[in-house]
Amino acid sequence: MAVMAAAAALSFTTVPASAGAPDTGIVRDTVAESLSKRLFPLLDALGHDPAALNALQARPEVAAMLRARYDRRAACGTDVGCVAQAMIWTDGEAQVLAAAVPGQGMDDGAAAQAAREIAGVNAIVRTYGLGQVPAYPQIDGAGTIDPQEARSRLQAAAWLSQTVRAGSVQALDPSIDFALALLDGSDRTDAIGYEPLLGGLNAPAMKRAKGLDWKRFRYSAMIVTGVGPEVDDMPLSPFGKYHMRLAAQRFAAGDVPFLILTGGRAHPRATRFAEAEQMRRALIDRYGVPAEAIVIEPYARHTTTNLRNATRLLMAMGAPLDRDALIVCNPAQSAMIENPEFVARNQRELGYQPGRIGARVSPTELEFRPSAQSARVDPRDPLDP
Repeated sequence: MAVMAAAAALSFTTVPASAGAPDTGIVRDTVAESLSKRLFPLLDALGHDPAALNALQARPEVAAMLRARYDRRAACGTDVGCVAQAMIWTDGEAQVLAAAVPGQGMDDGAAAQAAREIAGVNAIVRTYGLGQVPAYPQIDGAGTIDPQEARSRLQAAAWLSQTVRAGSVQALDPSIDFALALLDGSDRTDAIGYEPLLGGLNAPAMKRAKGLDWKRFRYSAMIVTGVGPEVDDMPLSPFGKYHMRLAAQRFAAGDVPFLILTGGRAHPRATRFAEAEQMRRALIDRYGVPAEAIVIEPYARHTTTNLRNATRLLMAMGAPLDRDALIVCNPAQSAMIENPEFVARNQRELGYQPGRIGARVSPTELEFRPSAQSARVDPRDPLDP
């Protein structure tokens, strides 16, 4: 009951009578629920643990901070642009919440994960609500939209953020659901497009991995990176087709049990094609590679996350992380991955190294030792956290 009372207290604009359904109970929104779990696993868990949520809210420093945020939103009245700006967490507010949020299972601690998730909320609100140019404007963000449409998305997000949703953390702060609604309103729910990732097209390979003797193979997997097309309605780029020939040829050597094909819906912006899915189709149809040897990673949007996400799949498959994988791609991309600047880019964009680049095997092949740090969820890239 304390959670529900707090949710009501956080209202900041008038909600249309039709927006909620208090007489019929609190409903689940499966899209918002899945997106919240994927982007904000630590904060989302609080929505399913009322006791922990109430205890967090009862802490004096947290209560004072949340009240200040409420007052800032309330001062906006019905100005949805002001409301969006008021949703942004200041550094001080983020520090208070991160220091207080309970949690375990993160390699660098709950506070660090909470800080990433709060930064993710801010990134979504700024990019999809306030029109800030994202780090990769050609493939990220909402693109150019009509001002009236932009206002409609803000208003809908404001209403949705205070219309109670089962399992949400709206009682703590409405900014999380505000961010989720902005992504949904922009049709950028890419982060849950292939969930559950270990099922579907990956089910045959995952089943095979359970009984695999990894010691029989020189490499745990072949990681085939993507090179997205820049032409509308092109499923696979010319470079991608070259990568498929390289991958099929290398797989025929017999010392790699799996191919991890990595590439999401990135190029061009909002394309309907996930590169990993298209690469899988080409390897099966054109080259006869068996489906149980192929794992798709259909989320990565950059070379940094190609390696990070491939590592996550290796961990999910039970592959030993003390064995090398093999990165296969065109010579130019391979040289870029080997360059020290790529190490700096990983540190800058991810905050760690998804693994260690090892020996060069050929102009198109590099050894790679994966790192468990890749498991960190980071919603600052909300399309691929």
